[in-house]
Amino acid sequence: MLDSTPLSSHIRPMVHADLEQVLIWRNHVNVRRYMYTQHEIKLNEHKSWFECAITDSKKHLLIFEENRQPMGYVNFNEAEKGGIMNWGFYVAPNAPKGSGRKLGCAALNHAFIKLKFHKVCGQTLYYNQRSIVLHQKLGFQQEGLLRNQHFDGNSYHNVIFFGLLSHEWKPSL
Repeated sequence: MLDSTPLSSHIRPMVHADLEQVLIWRNHVNVRRYMYTQHEIKLNEHKSWFECAITDSKKHLLIFEENRQPMGYVNFNEAEKGGIMNWGFYVAPNAPKGSGRKLGCAALNHAFIKLKFHKVCGQTLYYNQRSIVLHQKLGFQQEGLLRNQHFDGNSYHNVIFFGLLSHEWKPSL
């Protein structure tokens, strides 16, 4: 939920001023290795993506802040009409332990309470155990496993699909 108190976790829209920080996070080896596209993104590519994404009403680009400090990135993309959204996220590589859960709670509160989404869907590569555990702790249900679905240039990897319905979300997490 958007929150005006100075000492809190909250979500806000991503703006142009966030571009370089988000790019640094995204290109960090500890973030990049869990992405479908693992190449190092250049600033021009990042700016082009952002300019296109901010004009798309089906996309929500968000920044997670803790005590007014940017600590992560979240996006929601409309997968189907009726408020069915895919999400992606990452915390800053230097974020304190527990930031992922705080990001997830703030983002899902924003998604289900403010934006009135019906369902949030997530995908994670099978070797991203931290993301798998986080999805489970947030209440997501595993809805599928696609075997050898992603090729990273060297190996094939399974992809796990998760889903969380609005009535399953417990905002007190």
